[in-house]
Amino acid sequence: MGDHTETVQVDYDPERITYDQLLEIFWESHQPTSRNSSRQYMNVIFYHDEHQRRLATTSQNAVEQKTSGTIRTKVLSIQSFTMAEDYHQKYILKHQFEILNEMTRIYPQHQDFVASTAVARLNGYADGNGTRDQLLREIDMLGLSESGKRTLSGLVRE
Repeated sequence: MGDHTETVQVDYDPERITYDQLLEIFWESHQPTSRNSSRQYMNVIFYHDEHQRRLATTSQNAVEQKTSGTIRTKVLSIQSFTMAEDYHQKYILKHQFEILNEMTRIYPQHQDFVASTAVARLNGYADGNGTRDQLLREIDMLGLSESGKRTLSGLVRE
């Protein structure tokens, strides 16, 4: 399919969450011993600088100490990052028409829609990620109407 790897780039505020904390979330969120079916779907942490490389490698070593089996997640330098095609952006949310319509009214420019943290959160919830407690804490900050809130609440598992 090409010489690329499908991934996400996380923009974060180090005053609110550290790179170490992001690494913890990463390791808890996937199976580091699973085999990569191809370069396109490999398990990898891409780092931007030597500091991130050291932290990622240290966290990889710590996971390896706790895990039985070979860690197959790689730690590699980022060479470039290309945004996915528009039809891939916020894919799950695009099938939740009520919520999608509300967000496109708020973010009529596609690049603003894609870059929106609220839209990213909604896409995650629409895909079944997050808990009801998390949703209840932040639902009023996501810009939805009461009807949109009810629709979203119906998508979130306990």
